[in-house]
Amino acid sequence: MLRALTLLRPWRPLGVRGCTSDGTSGGHEIQVRALAGPDQGITEILMNRPHARNALGNIFVSEMLDALVRLREDQKVRVLLFRSGVKGVFCAGADLKEREQMSAAEVGVFVQRLRGLMNDIAAFPAPTIAAMDGFALGGGLELALACDLRVAASSAIMGLIETTRGLLPGAGGTQRLPRCLGVALAKELIFTGRRLSGVQAHALGLVNHTVDQNKEGDAAYHRALALAQEILPQAPIAVRLGKVAIDRGMEVDIASGMAIEGMCYAQNIPTQDRLEGMAAFREKRPPKFVGK
Repeated sequence: MLRALTLLRPWRPLGVRGCTSDGTSGGHEIQVRALAGPDQGITEILMNRPHARNALGNIFVSEMLDALVRLREDQKVRVLLFRSGVKGVFCAGADLKEREQMSAAEVGVFVQRLRGLMNDIAAFPAPTIAAMDGFALGGGLELALACDLRVAASSAIMGLIETTRGLLPGAGGTQRLPRCLGVALAKELIFTGRRLSGVQAHALGLVNHTVDQNKEGDAAYHRALALAQEILPQAPIAVRLGKVAIDRGMEVDIASGMAIEGMCYAQNIPTQDRLEGMAAFREKRPPKFVGK
C-alpha cells in the first residue's frame, strides 16, 4: 500500500544536446525527480518522448546517459525508478526511423552507445526498478532487463522482437535474458520474437511482480513505488554492497563468488550503519540508517 504522505518535488529536466529527436523546440525526453518527505531517497527517471513512444533515439540516449552520470555519485539516491510519461508505453525500442537515416558506420557507433547505456543502468550503484505500464519491446525490454527489478502491468506487452525486423538484440539482451530465464527459454523467445503479456512474463520469472492495470494506466508504477518503499528503510551501504556481491558473483565460479562476498562483507563491517543495526536490535527499536 502506498503511503498517503508521499511528497513530490518538481520534475527536473536535463540539458539537451541539440534539438530533440521529435523535432520539438526545447523539449526534454528524460526528466529526473527526487521524492521528498517519507520517501526521500527514491529518485525517478521519467521517459517522456510521446511522439515516438519513448523510442531510443540519439537525444533520448544522450539525456539518459547524462542523468545516470549525475545520479551515480549522489549518495542520497537509495533507489532509482524508471517510469514512462507516455500512457500505454514503457519504451517501444530502437527508433528505426532515425536508424534509417544513419550510415552503417553510424549505426555501429549508436549501438555501442546504446549498449553502454544499458551497462550504465546495470552498474548503477543503488537498486534500480523498471515500472512497465505498457509496451516494452526490443531495446525497451533490454532497458528493463538492465534494471535490478521489474514490475509490469498485466496488460503490458514485452519481447525481444528484433529477429522480426531482421536484427538481433544488440544492447545486452542476448546476455541478460538467459541469466534471467535460462538459456533454452531465452533462445526460444529471441528466435521466435514472441511477445509476452505482463501475466505471462511474471509466470516465467521475467518480472518480479505483475498488477492489474488501472484507469490511469500507471498501476505498475505504483507497485514499483511500493517496492522502492520497502527497500528505502534498509541500510543503504549494505544494500549497495549486496548488489555488488550478487552481480559480480554471478560472473564467476562459486569459490570466486564467495571471495567477492567476503570482500563486500569486510567493507561493510566498519560502517556506522552496521553498528546502528546491532544497537537497534539490542535496544528493540527500529534502526535509523544514515548511509555511513
